[in-house]
Amino acid sequence: MISEKDLPQYKRRWQKIARVLRKLFPHAKIALTYGNNWELLVAVRLSAQCTDKKVNEITPALFKKYRTLDDYVKAGETAAGVRGFEQMIKQCGFYHAKAKDILAAAKYIKEKYHGKLPRTMAEMVKVPGVGRKSANVILGNAYGVVEGIAVDTHVIRLSHLLGFSREKTPEKIERDLMAIIPRKDWFRATYMLIDYGRAYCVARPHKHELCPLTKALG
Repeated sequence: MISEKDLPQYKRRWQKIARVLRKLFPHAKIALTYGNNWELLVAVRLSAQCTDKKVNEITPALFKKYRTLDDYVKAGETAAGVRGFEQMIKQCGFYHAKAKDILAAAKYIKEKYHGKLPRTMAEMVKVPGVGRKSANVILGNAYGVVEGIAVDTHVIRLSHLLGFSREKTPEKIERDLMAIIPRKDWFRATYMLIDYGRAYCVARPHKHELCPLTKALG
């Protein structure tokens, strides 16, 4: 946890970093493709421990076959329906768990919210398969509701490398970032950091001294 006396220097550091990121990624946004809010939730759940690129390869056929929320609800009502759904998402990995969560979420949202995704963090994290990180992504992109910062593997890695957090869990890292980054920048910061992690500062070994942010920070 960042101390109050150290917070101003971290905020200044973020402002310097943000200026670079805005130039590098002026149009940073979610990489998943979807047609409506429900499909957004499906794509987000499929993306767990799977690349967005792979999810985007799978979802066109998936969304063509399952066009409405009711189609997902019906799929979850029979063993054959579940197996058919699992086969459609198998390439995403962990397909048993993902199918179970998505089909349960469809039933939950239909029964509790009449087919519309909830609009608050407290409600969203009660949806099957949706944790805080996913809820941040869904709420921000579906409704423009920003209650935090989505901390994925890229954000975790960069938060450590940039010196913003020594914490290990996504929840504690998010808390540190929310203290450093102005609220108005929370949503965009998520995608600028993710894009930077993908394009420049990848997880595999590389020369950090050549990364744009390393140069900018001196």
